[in-house]
This record gives sequence, C-alpha cells and structure tokens, in this order.
Amino acid sequence: MNVPPPTTPPEVTPPAGSRPGAEPWLSVVVPAYNEEKLLPRSLRAIRESLAGWTETGRTWELILCDNASTDATASLAAEAGARVVFEPIRQIARARNRGAAEARGHWLLFIDADSFPSRELMTELGETLQQPDVLGGGALVELEGNHGLGLFLTRFWNNVSRLTRWAPGSFLFCRAAAFRELGGFDESLFVSEELDLSRRLKRLARRRGQRMVILRQPLLTSARKLDLYGPRELLRFCLRYLRRPGETARSRDLCHIWYDGRR
Repeated sequence: MNVPPPTTPPEVTPPAGSRPGAEPWLSVVVPAYNEEKLLPRSLRAIRESLAGWTETGRTWELILCDNASTDATASLAAEAGARVVFEPIRQIARARNRGAAEARGHWLLFIDADSFPSRELMTELGETLQQPDVLGGGALVELEGNHGLGLFLTRFWNNVSRLTRWAPGSFLFCRAAAFRELGGFDESLFVSEELDLSRRLKRLARRRGQRMVILRQPLLTSARKLDLYGPRELLRFCLRYLRRPGETARSRDLCHIWYDGRR
C-alpha cells in the first residue's frame, strides 16, 4: 500500500465515543472530494448512528481524508469533530488507504461522504463485529428519491452483493489487521477497488475459516449521480465496464463519472 508520510491534522475535539490515546474498537474512514453540500449531513448521521455504541462503552474514531478538495470540506469535517488527513492525488483508492493508514481501530469501516447510516444499521454492525468468525463485509444499498434506473441498479447490485458477499465502497468493513496484510485498496484502480478488495478478503477468510457478511439493514445513499448524469451516459459506462472491466477500471478518463468534479 503506497501511503505518503502522515500529516498533522487540525486540532479538533475528539468524537463522542473516543478516548484520546486509547485504541478504539472501530475506525470510521470517510474519503471526500468537494463534499461541502452533503458532508455535514453524512457526518451527523454517522455520529448519531453510533450513539448507541457510546452508551455501551464501545469506542470509535472518525477520520476524514480530504482528497484535494477546493471547497470547505476539510474545515466542515474538523468542525464536526473528525480527524482530518490529506491525500493530494485525486483517487478514491488512495484516499481510503490514506485514511486507513492513520486509523488506530481494530476494525475499519469505510463510508462514502454522500451516505447516511442509520442507528439500526450501526447496531447490526456492532453485533456482527463481535462474532469471531467474521473477517469483514458490507451492507445493502438504498438510494434516495424515486429513480426508476436507480431502483433497478440497486436491486441488481444488492442481489449480486448477497450472492457474492462483495461489499459496496459506500459501506465496507473489515479487520484492520487483515486490511493491512492484504495491502489495502489497489491504487491502480480508479473504480471497483472495493470489489477487488472484497474478493481478496473472501479468499483470506476462506483460508482462515472465517466469512464475509452482508448486513440486512440498508445504507441510505445519495442518488446524485442519477441527477448529474443522464441514463444514457450511465448505461454507456456500465456497458463499457462490462465489456472491458480491467481497462475501464484502470483509466481515469474512462471513469470520468467519478473524477470530472461534478457536484
């Protein structure tokens, strides 16, 4: 895993549920690029959904990796009590790896900055992480709004996720030691790095007699890509990816839906 030297984050108040100097049970890592519109709501949802953990004494920390934002992403995250680190090269895999490199928790949870976990989802996660045979996993996905194409795509993805035990990038958790043993996310990929890591985690779990889990409670996430890009453009990308997945995933230009900066 290629990770730049650690940065010095802004001085912020530790999140509720954390203890300075103590190793938390869970590190929540949020990669973010120009997310000032949705980030406050996302971080608020994360904190509120983990309130039950605080009540039971389970510790956690919140890390935001600012991936070369040009807006108020970093300052909003610091104001919300997140520990902010920086990754100057615009790439989702690099941002997630940078956040994980700074994490101190026994478990890692990657949540996207346009997603909003519920208390029910985090309660199920907490119960799952107590099972010694679990190595990692993810959650089902539910899109905001009433988009016909979005409903079709999420139903399709959720069925694939249940069948394969692949986790979505918007909600992927695993043991920190396993993540580091596998070298983290593949930084040659501009998309689908979560699928690649899910497959490697599955192989490691089989070797260890453990398993991957897809939680029953869904993660609510923004449908903004459906608003910003038309159905034709989205379907064109999907067809290109299905025909040439490796070539597409390794090309920033072909993955412009994630990297052209539209918000």
